[in-house]
Amino acid sequence: MTGSVPIGRRDLIAGGLACAAFADRLGARTHDAPALRIQRLAWAGIRLQLPGATLFIDPLIDPDIWGDALPDRLVAVDDGIGDCFVLLTHNHPDHRDPMAISSALSRGGVIAYPSGGSPLGGMGAHIRERPSPLWEPQLLGDFTATPVPASDGYGDAQVSWVVSAGGRRILHGGDTMMHGHWWRIGRQFGHFDAAFLPINGARFSWRLPASEEPAVLTPAQALTAATIIGARTLIPIHFGVRGAEGYAEMPRALEMLAQARTPNSPQVQILAPGQWLGWQEPRAEQM
Repeated sequence: MTGSVPIGRRDLIAGGLACAAFADRLGARTHDAPALRIQRLAWAGIRLQLPGATLFIDPLIDPDIWGDALPDRLVAVDDGIGDCFVLLTHNHPDHRDPMAISSALSRGGVIAYPSGGSPLGGMGAHIRERPSPLWEPQLLGDFTATPVPASDGYGDAQVSWVVSAGGRRILHGGDTMMHGHWWRIGRQFGHFDAAFLPINGARFSWRLPASEEPAVLTPAQALTAATIIGARTLIPIHFGVRGAEGYAEMPRALEMLAQARTPNSPQVQILAPGQWLGWQEPRAEQM
């Protein structure tokens, strides 16, 4: 066609991402969508519950992974309702617990993890593994889950997950560090009802030469990241370990989170393992 401009693959990908994000935004605003409930699990884990489906992110139930260093109550994940799914942010054992995955998907289901992460293997034919490339939405029943960039303290493959369901959109950060992708994530998705972000600013002494730089978001950085992406509420995860060999988290992380808040910061809800997020009138402590 005279005067036509060729459409390249990069343009098609960009257009596809824009369409996916627009559809995701429409889905997140559907007024008659089924109600979404979210429960905090141990450590970094959460459960997203719809009336007929359950999605777990980084569930942890194996007491041997942290031992006595983690005082969190290990919340059972064998009671999922309807179709069940599991998302993993990365391969570290405190986020990829085979015991929790087997329990959550005992009746079968899908486990999605970042492309570049190693397959689990040996989980049984009833569990389907799905390596997930960055920015490609994964349709998991009534959940739409999109892996977005994250930065790992070891340099391992890691993602954060954006999940839309039941008229809500949330981000789960895994144990990411501060990075420069927050702005693009915020532009791509527009807003978040809640962001579940690590806050313990952990430092590792077993990787040499050791660094004093935090390998996980600090409380102030978590607030900054939540603000950049437009989150209405920040729910802190991934904190509370004491006495683990070679692993030192920032002391008084919750206190420092309160001190770092400004009038423009998102609301903060502190949920203990087992507690459910209250969207309107939070039952958990608020800052």
